[in-house]
Amino acid sequence: MHMIENAINGRRAAVHAARTAPVFNPATGEEVARLPLSSAEDLNAAVAAAKAAAASWGTTPPMKRVRPMFKFKELLEKNADEIARAISREHGKTHADALGELARGIDVVDFACGIPHLLKGEFSRNVGPDIDSWSDRQPLGVVAGITPFNFPAMVPMWMFPVAIACGNTFILKPSERDPSAPMLLWELFQEAGLPAGVFNIVHGDKTIVDAILDHPDISAVSFVGSTPVAQYIYGRGSANGKRVQALGGAKNHMIVMPDADMDQAVDALMGAGYGSAGERCMAISVAVPVGEKTADRLVEALAPRVANLKVGPASDAASEMGPVVTADAKRRITSLIDKGVAEGAKLVVDGRGLKLQGYENGYFLGGTLFDRVTRDMTIYREEIFGPVLSVVRAQNYDEAADLINTNEYGNGTAIFTRDGDTARAFADRIEVGMVGINVPLPVPVAYHSFGGWKRSAFGDHAIYGPEGVHFYTRLKTVTSRWPAGIRKGAEFNFPSLK
Repeated sequence: MHMIENAINGRRAAVHAARTAPVFNPATGEEVARLPLSSAEDLNAAVAAAKAAAASWGTTPPMKRVRPMFKFKELLEKNADEIARAISREHGKTHADALGELARGIDVVDFACGIPHLLKGEFSRNVGPDIDSWSDRQPLGVVAGITPFNFPAMVPMWMFPVAIACGNTFILKPSERDPSAPMLLWELFQEAGLPAGVFNIVHGDKTIVDAILDHPDISAVSFVGSTPVAQYIYGRGSANGKRVQALGGAKNHMIVMPDADMDQAVDALMGAGYGSAGERCMAISVAVPVGEKTADRLVEALAPRVANLKVGPASDAASEMGPVVTADAKRRITSLIDKGVAEGAKLVVDGRGLKLQGYENGYFLGGTLFDRVTRDMTIYREEIFGPVLSVVRAQNYDEAADLINTNEYGNGTAIFTRDGDTARAFADRIEVGMVGINVPLPVPVAYHSFGGWKRSAFGDHAIYGPEGVHFYTRLKTVTSRWPAGIRKGAEFNFPSLK
């Protein structure tokens, strides 16, 4: 067991914290590290380092700024197995799933390598008599990211590569649950030649979150997590004059039309519902088959697949699903399953009580499948964030679409159908930020942008891609005329072409 450290100004920084927190291996329940719960003074040190580095980094030519980014990408690929093992050890997801998470993060690093092209401004000659005008995007300065436990490598890489390539310096506050993978990312970025102070990590809990939101030298904050916390961060950060993007929770539905390929739909629901133990903001937690016959076929096909899920530790290559992240998470999910039964949902497959020999202290649950769930039930209304799939039967397409459009969340959704008219209508009219057609997890690729609607996102900008570039920069427009073109005499009217 070891003590996690902060990373400030290009060096690991020991924290003499009055408070610490344990970091567990979810497969065994064993404490594997201690995490310092840093103070506001620790954050001040990180901000001071970032602020000192910001002036020179922000004026470094973009082509020079991305040189360490290319090397960083190379090192990430070279050390992928080590990073994935760190993810699995503290989060619990399978090794293959951890490698997939890392690959999607590397895609954003790849995108960030092309930032110089995206920072090009616009130029217009002779917008007025001998007057030229141009615009460009300039960095904000010191920015921060607050990231969740479920993607300890990918979500930080949704933020800091784009922010840093745009010329900002960055402070990351990772999750307390799985801090080792972000530290590995920091180490590799230093090895790649990133200047000291450009990328810093401060560990902690709500004390550090509030200090970030209140600090006058932090210009922008990115967040991914639950909706109540996202709303809190958006409100407090905005009140302090910061630019904030705060991505919240989800209740993602997948409509299964009568003409859908049922084998494909079932495969999609297994991966999207139970992959990463359902601990994804883009997980499908609600299946909406249209028509009773479609629903009967779907549940009949799903039940044996869910019952036979290979649940186990990441060290077992045959594992399809690992444990949930903490003992508290397991208790919460179990309690919600209990409520589903008490409120009248049909429990088709029960994942409670799963025990694995040699891993009795781990936080394992089996896959759970409910049928005949209604919109007033707790398991429908709340984000479970676990391996629980609810089937809500709809009599027709309009009823299914209305179920999605009236839900408070609008993160991701999908439809499985062979009908082009239905698919097009769904894509146009559904009130959700990310839509899949025969794609269960419609997470945009790195050169698009990720973001939900309604109570799944707070702020005006989505994350990474072109939206990320706009979030981490501000527009400046310059209008210029030289003395030879200036007419004598004062002009009191508003400038125009007349």
